[in-house]
Amino acid sequence: MSNLMMSEWYKLKRDRSFWTLILLLMMTSLFYPLLIVFDEGATTIKVIDFYRNTILEGNNYVIRLVPCILAGFFISSEYSIGTMKSITASGNSRAHIYFAKLIVYSIGAVLISLIFPLIFTGAVSVFLHFNGMPGIGYFAGTIGLTILYTIAFASMMALFATIFTDSGKAIGFMLIFFIIFDSILYLLGSLSPVFEIIYNYSVFKLFLDIGNIGTVHGAEMIQLVITPVVTFVAFGILGNYLFQKKEIK
Repeated sequence: MSNLMMSEWYKLKRDRSFWTLILLLMMTSLFYPLLIVFDEGATTIKVIDFYRNTILEGNNYVIRLVPCILAGFFISSEYSIGTMKSITASGNSRAHIYFAKLIVYSIGAVLISLIFPLIFTGAVSVFLHFNGMPGIGYFAGTIGLTILYTIAFASMMALFATIFTDSGKAIGFMLIFFIIFDSILYLLGSLSPVFEIIYNYSVFKLFLDIGNIGTVHGAEMIQLVITPVVTFVAFGILGNYLFQKKEIK
């Protein structure tokens, strides 16, 4: 298992799509604050307000969409070019192969998801002269939840990338799915109590509350933490099951 993870980590570090996504997000994080300063001025905005209303909300789209592209190239493409067939013929169990791929891919997704909260916030803080910085507890809490919800969505993306063995089809399907599925689930929830419960306890709804953790306590906070963990485990098991049954050509 450790050798498989080292191999996957080596491939991730050499994956061009991964570094391209990293570079684009870093450029956005470093240059976008200039537009804010020139447009509204550096003394009229507090860092915590910008962090909550712009960075975290923008990062919601990053978490749901950008790792889809990485999944297509890092996972799905290995089926189409024959790499996955060679790996499964190496003598390692399919469960070890799948979870090694899932864990390393999740790490890549987490690194992508942390660019806005870390680099974007750092750049904005400098341009805004550290006016109204978020508290360390609030900042650490949002970072922790960002990681949890990223790996939850990553487990879904890894599942879809396993189903679709072509990177183009996988990326296209996942982008559409993660753009519209929460709206569909919300609509179904307004029509049926069962779907309402599913929506209210799903990562699609709860991850929108990451920026509101200052007002969340007790059972709500436990739910906010447990839901992505359960989602990651559930979709990891389901993805492994499908990988076990999959015919790899």
